[in-house]
Amino acid sequence: MKTTKRPSRFAMAVMAGVISLGFSGFQAKAADVTIKHSKGETTFSQVPKKVLTFDLATLDTLTALGVDVAGVPAGNKPDYLSKYAGEDVAKIGTFFEPDYEAVNAAEPDLIIVAGRSSAKYADLAKIAPTIDLTVSAEKFLPEAQENVRNLGKIFGKQKEAEALLEKLAASTADLKAKAGQQGKSLLVLTTGGKMSSYGPDSRFGMLFSDYGFVPAETTGAKGTHGNPTSYEYILEKNPEWLFVIDRDAAIGRDGAARKMLDNDVVGQTTAWKNNHVVYLDPVAWYLVGGGITAMQKSVDQLSKAIASN
Repeated sequence: MKTTKRPSRFAMAVMAGVISLGFSGFQAKAADVTIKHSKGETTFSQVPKKVLTFDLATLDTLTALGVDVAGVPAGNKPDYLSKYAGEDVAKIGTFFEPDYEAVNAAEPDLIIVAGRSSAKYADLAKIAPTIDLTVSAEKFLPEAQENVRNLGKIFGKQKEAEALLEKLAASTADLKAKAGQQGKSLLVLTTGGKMSSYGPDSRFGMLFSDYGFVPAETTGAKGTHGNPTSYEYILEKNPEWLFVIDRDAAIGRDGAARKMLDNDVVGQTTAWKNNHVVYLDPVAWYLVGGGITAMQKSVDQLSKAIASN
């Protein structure tokens, strides 16, 4: 009778170890995260431990996700990001110009740029892995949402990111369903005693394309800059709703938007007569923009404004 020799316990243990190593290697490879961004693709094999960001929207989102940031640009920060204003957090330049010595000294695992700092991507990428999370005016909301989702993936915070995105999506859908019934709207930005208006294809076009308000003007400057405008232009368009961003207030100067618009010409508009002039959160709109907290604040403010009238 032919017998089959059983493998020894030692041999079985070795085989189990080999199989275990094989599977653990497969899992490590599967854990790699590849992110598409404005300048290409970046793959992460582990969670970055030391992060620098030149973008307030990214700082906003990382804070909401519970991710600490090691270095930020100098300058004013919104109240809810004030912990990054202290000296215990490295200051790595400005939003436009990196302090390369400070960046190198920080020894980052990841650098994040966007918008104002996007032009410095190539130089910063020589120091450490760098991603560019710039969003376009034409696709603001979907691209900003994708940034939140990607940051969640990079830092292992997918569940937290999806929960925040689900809340934003629900409140945005509710706002959009009501905004289209409010009549025509005009958005202006004030700064230094001057005004510009912003239409659907502009930097603040999400008011119309994503939040559902009907524009009082359908043409105009595209991208970052609006059209220089006047009180008479506001009266000519005669919007049912007038939305105002006070840039001076956003950057820490004395804002004068309320005083500017309180005049006999604007006072003839339907928006003024019906108390439909809304001074938007200047930090959320002008400085932080695509951060998950800023976007939620913007939607909540707009929803509250139309609900109270």
